[in-house]
Amino acid sequence: MKPVVLTDIEGTTSGISFVKDVLFPYARAALPGFVRENGDRPEVRRWLDAVATEQGAMCDDGMIVEVLQGWIDQDRKHTALKALQGMVWEAGYTDGAFTAPLYPDVAPALRHWHAEGHPLAVFSSGSVPAQKLLFGHTDDGDLVPLFDAFFDTEVGHKREAASYRRIAQALGRPPDEIVFLSDVVEELDAAREAGMRTVLLDRREDYPEPRLGDAANGHVRAESFAEITA
Repeated sequence: MKPVVLTDIEGTTSGISFVKDVLFPYARAALPGFVRENGDRPEVRRWLDAVATEQGAMCDDGMIVEVLQGWIDQDRKHTALKALQGMVWEAGYTDGAFTAPLYPDVAPALRHWHAEGHPLAVFSSGSVPAQKLLFGHTDDGDLVPLFDAFFDTEVGHKREAASYRRIAQALGRPPDEIVFLSDVVEELDAAREAGMRTVLLDRREDYPEPRLGDAANGHVRAESFAEITA
């Protein structure tokens, strides 16, 4: 049975700049109008109410939007924010406002691993709907059919070993049959603690100074997917 390839997104399959320079500003600007038009939809209201409760039961949607925009500015990994951002981004992708650029080595490697029988999965701080939107609207076409599973922070934080154990359980595979790809050493540390194999993506575009020796903390290092043997 071929090992599962579990991949991060930002800094791993896509440049950090796409999220920070395109997706975040788009969501920040579009959120007020989106909430005004869609705030009564149950799937939207659920997350707005969650934010309101966390902030002391504020009842004004305008205030909730301001909180969400502040979280975007802070790059806060909050499940409610990620869910709402995903809904906003769906409109942007559907309208053709942007597509998701991948590193040139990513789509060929994903297609190759899929053809070789490796199950593919994603674990990202972005919501599962946002992940599917990104991979469904890449510059290389719709890649969603290549993947078997998508995981977000509802399974736990990315720097906690328990999250990776839950993912292994959900995939029905022992952790040592899963290879986790990420650009963040602390995430890889957690995956390794859970028993997974790990690869540090150290892309020059995002990390001009190579992370070698102690900086890689013992993880296999690669500068592109083409260098990875799954």
